[in-house]
Amino acid sequence: MLAYIIRRLLLIIPTLLGILLINFFIIQIVPGGPVEQMIAKLEGFDAASGGATGRFSGGGGEVSVAGSSYRGAQGLDPDMIEKIKKMYGFDKPPSERLWLMLKNYARLDLGESYFRDTSVIDLIKEKLPVSISLGLWSTLITYLISIPLGISKAVRHNSAFDIWTSSVIIIGYAIPGFLFAILLIVLFAGGSYWEWFPIRGLTSGNFDELSLAGKILDYFWHLTLPVTALVIGNFATLTLLTKNSFLDEINKQYVITARAKGLSENRVLYGHVFRNAMLLIIAGFPAAFIGIFFTGSLLIEVIFSLDGIGLLSFESAVNRDYPVVLGTLFIFTLLGLLMKLIGDLAYTLVDPRIDFESREH
Repeated sequence: MLAYIIRRLLLIIPTLLGILLINFFIIQIVPGGPVEQMIAKLEGFDAASGGATGRFSGGGGEVSVAGSSYRGAQGLDPDMIEKIKKMYGFDKPPSERLWLMLKNYARLDLGESYFRDTSVIDLIKEKLPVSISLGLWSTLITYLISIPLGISKAVRHNSAFDIWTSSVIIIGYAIPGFLFAILLIVLFAGGSYWEWFPIRGLTSGNFDELSLAGKILDYFWHLTLPVTALVIGNFATLTLLTKNSFLDEINKQYVITARAKGLSENRVLYGHVFRNAMLLIIAGFPAAFIGIFFTGSLLIEVIFSLDGIGLLSFESAVNRDYPVVLGTLFIFTLLGLLMKLIGDLAYTLVDPRIDFESREH
């Protein structure tokens, strides 16, 4: 198993390298980069409205950035343009910039943000508490609800309980998480009815003055609505997956044999069926966690004014803050690959018969 883990960890390196290379070269051909935005600002144009092509027409000359020509340099001193390019590192050819980036990433130096006057690592550290809070608690609660509910539905298949819970699940699945978030605000955050929960931030303004118990309560008070919105949008799929997995196992021959031997229903269900049925659930855990942790919480962060990684990545992409875009991509990919490895190792904990190392020979 140790040899398998080492091989998987070593495979992370070329995988990360490939993803970074693809995205780096995509960035080179995307118009409207930081140099062009600065030129637009100096010329009095709004970079956000400069057009989908990223060209800012001033009726003047053109400057060449990253191998492409961009308008909008009329009236600007060429030396000023060169200083702008040097400030963002675009005075170097793409190959040199790529090599410098990879060397820095090997030391976990993700560079400096173009527009936020801070390092990418510090930005990620600043935003992580929000994303970890949303991802961790949403995933945990989703699994705590979905797995027992899915097992109960499988055991009581076609019963009244199965039918009415399926109706609830279908309704939950049909309502997008962000729409449910708005409904929660209208109902419980002073929108039109009750004002029971806050709608801004992860903690209150007087958080530092609270006692330990008060801080814990305040933290979960702020998380209640956004986590609820995320859970509603994610528990349906996992519940049905759990039910179908257990139904598939319950009808197999080894279950019939176990029952014929006189084993209790709980012993059959949790001693034999559970181990096999949970393999499929475990397989989806890394993707579920990473999805909620990063991408799934973007709209929720916006709606509840939570400044997390999802919002940071979106704003950086819009503003062409390339160090932040590539830095967060690097962290996302690394965590995703590590979570996939952890998911594979969890297979062996649930079912020791699985041996990934022997399958590779």
